[in-house]
Amino acid sequence: MERRWPQPVQVGALIGLPVLDDDDRTLGVVRRVMRTPADKIVLIVDHHAWYGLGWLGLGVRPVSVPIEVVAIFGRQLASLDMPPADYAAAPTWAQRQETDIPAGETIRIALTRR
Repeated sequence: MERRWPQPVQVGALIGLPVLDDDDRTLGVVRRVMRTPADKIVLIVDHHAWYGLGWLGLGVRPVSVPIEVVAIFGRQLASLDMPPADYAAAPTWAQRQETDIPAGETIRIALTRR
């Protein structure tokens, strides 16, 4: 992530952003931003198992995505180091020891462009 010029962003600005694959297909939408007990930041993404049908609520399940594998560009996130197959294979997320990061808190996220 450090080589991608991380920039400050408010957590609340990430909520609701789509996460796109290399072909600009929506993999999911960010629902929560959380901190693990190891002080790592993860995005809880409602993953759309079937491309294009997530808006119907079909095949949507939450998965945990490390912030290091995504980058922001405009009003969307690019999944750079986590291919679509990894989203599909990821276990369904269930809150354990993670804590929500307040919407007003500022964190750092990598930048990218297409």
